[in-house]
Amino acid sequence: MKDLLLITPPFTQLNTPYPATAYIKGFLNTKNISSYQIDLGIEVILELFSKNGLQKVFDKEIDLPAISENSQRIFALREEYLKTIDQVISFLQGKNPTLARQICSMNFLPEASRFNQLDDMEFAFGNMGLQDKAKHLATLYLEDLSDYIVENVDSDFGFSRYAERLGKSANSFDELHTKLSDEQTFIDDFTLKILQETLEKVQPKLVCFSVPFPGNLYSGFRCAQFIKEHYPHIKTAMGGGFPNTELRSIKDKRVFDFFDFITLDDGEVPLELLCENVCNPNSAEELQFKRTFLVENQEVVYKNNAKKHDYKQADIGTPDYTDLQLDKYVSVIEIANPMHSLWSDGRWNKLTMAHGCYWGKCTFCDISLDYIKIYEPVSARILVDRMEELIQTTGETGFHFVDEAAPPALMREVALEILRRNLVVTWWTNIRFEKSFTRDLCFLLKLSGCVAVSGGLEVASDRLLKLIDKGVSVDQVAKVTRNFTEAGIMVHAYLMYGYPTQTVQETVDSLEMVRQLFEMGILQSGFWHQFAMTAHSPVGMAPEEFGVTPVKQDILFANNDIDFTDRTGIDHGKFSFGLKKSLFNYMHGINFELPLQEWFDFKVPRTTIHPDYIHDCLLDDDNFTFKGNSKIVFLTKNVIAENRVKTKKKATYPYTRLTFHLKTNIVSIDLDQEQAEWLVKMLEENSTENAKKITLQQLKTSFEEHFDNFELFWFSKPMQQLKENGVILSL
Repeated sequence: MKDLLLITPPFTQLNTPYPATAYIKGFLNTKNISSYQIDLGIEVILELFSKNGLQKVFDKEIDLPAISENSQRIFALREEYLKTIDQVISFLQGKNPTLARQICSMNFLPEASRFNQLDDMEFAFGNMGLQDKAKHLATLYLEDLSDYIVENVDSDFGFSRYAERLGKSANSFDELHTKLSDEQTFIDDFTLKILQETLEKVQPKLVCFSVPFPGNLYSGFRCAQFIKEHYPHIKTAMGGGFPNTELRSIKDKRVFDFFDFITLDDGEVPLELLCENVCNPNSAEELQFKRTFLVENQEVVYKNNAKKHDYKQADIGTPDYTDLQLDKYVSVIEIANPMHSLWSDGRWNKLTMAHGCYWGKCTFCDISLDYIKIYEPVSARILVDRMEELIQTTGETGFHFVDEAAPPALMREVALEILRRNLVVTWWTNIRFEKSFTRDLCFLLKLSGCVAVSGGLEVASDRLLKLIDKGVSVDQVAKVTRNFTEAGIMVHAYLMYGYPTQTVQETVDSLEMVRQLFEMGILQSGFWHQFAMTAHSPVGMAPEEFGVTPVKQDILFANNDIDFTDRTGIDHGKFSFGLKKSLFNYMHGINFELPLQEWFDFKVPRTTIHPDYIHDCLLDDDNFTFKGNSKIVFLTKNVIAENRVKTKKKATYPYTRLTFHLKTNIVSIDLDQEQAEWLVKMLEENSTENAKKITLQQLKTSFEEHFDNFELFWFSKPMQQLKENGVILSL
C-alpha cells in the first residue's frame, strides 16, 4: 500500500520513460511520502505487441475485400507475425542480439508497405552496423502492424500518442466528453486492465496523472473515469506539460467529474499539499493549495492560498526510476540517421541542468509561463552527484539533459566535473547556437561524453531570426555547428516555416541555407515544423505587432494553440511536404545537387542565397586574439620531457622535447629548456583535477615573471600544435 500512485498515460516513448513521475517520486522521497509509479504506455505496448495481443488484433472481425491491399497482405501473413513478434520485441529490448543476423537476412520478417522505402534507402545501410540495420528493419515491421491496427482496429492508435486530435486546440470539452461517453476502445481494454491490476496492488489514496502532451490526454481521462466508477474513494489529480500550457483558463465543471484536482507549473509543492489534504485531512483548518484548480460550491475555482514557497532545484532530490520496468523498454530506429535515432534508440536517464531558459526572449515561445520564465541552474557538483546516483540505481550511464536550453557555462563546469571524477558517461542536450560554443568548449564537452546537441535554428533568415529575437545569426549558427561537428558531436536543428510575415522567397532561401549546412557536413539532422501561435508567447499576446489576426474563440477547456490569419495571405502549409522530403534526402547525404524547385509540385522562386554562403561564413577564424579572461584548462599532465642539444654551424643549442601521448595520437613539440620547465609546471598545477582554473591573464603574469613577450610564446607554432590537439583549451 502506498499513499500516491503516479501514472504516465499512453503513449510517450518506446525507448525510455518520460521523466516527470521519476522527478516527482525523487522529490516525494525527500519528504518520506510513499509512492509507486507506472508508465502505462510501455505496459500497454508490450501487452499489445505480444503473441496474445496480436492474436486479439487479428481476431477482430474485418471485411476482407473492403480493406486496403496492404492490410489484406498483413492479415494473410498473420501467422508469420504471430510467430515472430515475441522474438522481435525481445531483440528490440536488447535481450536477443543474435537475432540481428536473422532479421538482416531479409527473409525472416514478414514485409508490408513500410518496407517499400528500402529500395531508396539501401545506400544508408552501408553506414549502419548489423544491430542498427536489424533495429531499423524491426521498426518497419512494427510500423506495418501499427498501420493495420489504425486501419482496422483503432484509428486513434499511435506509438507515441493516442487520440492526439482530441487534445489539440480543444477549446471546448464537448468532443472529448462525447468520446469518453462511448464504449471503451480496443486500446482502452489493455490500458484499463493494467490500471486495475496496479490499483489492486498499490491501493493508493491519491492517483496523480502526469499528462505531458495532447496524445496522453484522452487516456488520462479514460483512466480517471475508470477510477471514479470503480474506486470512488480514491482521489485523482492531473499535472504536467499539457495542463501547464493548455488548461490555465479551464472553466468546464465536467472535467472535475474525472479529476478532483488540476495543478499548474512546478508540481512539488502543489502535490505535497494535496497529499497532506488527502492522506492526512484536518478539517479544523482551511485547506492549503498551491496553483490548483478544483470545484467548490459547484464552481471551478483556482486556489493558491498556501504561503509555502517552491523548492530550490538543489532541494528537490534525484529522480527515482524505481518501479519502472527499465529493462523492458524498446529501442527503435525509424530512419537511418545516427543523430535522429537518439530520440528512439537506447535508454536515457533524464536530468535537467537548469529550470527555465536563460535566454527567455524568443517570440514564438511560452516565455510568460514559469517553466520558461523562472531560470534557476543547478550546480555542476550536485548535477554530477545525481548522475552518479542514477548510474547506481538504474545501471545506465546514458543521460539526456532535457533543458529548454542548457547554459554553456554550466555545461563547461559539468564537463570538467565529469572529467575530474573520471566518470564514463554518454550525454546529450538541447542548446542555443551561442557563440560561446567555441572549438575548445566543444572539444571539452566531447571528452566528457557529450555525443550530440539539438538546437533551434528556426528560420534560416537573419531578418526573421531578428524578429523572433533568437539572438543568433545564420553565420553564427554555421560556425557553432562546425565547432560541434569537428569535435565529433552530432547536431540536430529544429527548423520552422510559416512565421508571421515570412515570404515565399524567405522560405526558399531558408531551405537553401539548410541544404548548404548539410552539404558542408556541419549539420547531421533536422526537423521542420510549421509555426503555431500559442496563447502564452509574445506573438500570441500581441499578435497585431507581428502582422497576424487571431481567430477569437470562447475558452472553456484547453487554450494554447490559436488559429490566426497572416496579412501575407500565404498558404504556408503547402510547403510542408517539399521541405520534409528534401530534408529526408539531405539527412541521408544525397540529392544536394537537385534544384530546390524539384522538391515542390508548384512554382517557387529561385533562391537569392549565394551557393557558397555557408562555406564563406566559415572562412574567417579568430585564432590569434588575446582574451585575458579566458579560462585555461590543461587536459593532460602526462608528458615526457627529454633535454636535447642541437648543433647548427658548430654552435650548440639546448632544448627540451615534450611528448604527449593522447588517446589517438602522439604530439611532440620542442621548446627552450626553461620555458619547457615552466610549461610542465603549469600542466601539473592546472590539470582538470584542479577545481580552480587559471585565466589567460594569470598565465601571462606567471610567464612574464621569468620570460619576455608571452603573446609570442602563446601564439607560437609549438603552442598552436598543443591547442589544435586539445592538450590546452581556452574556455
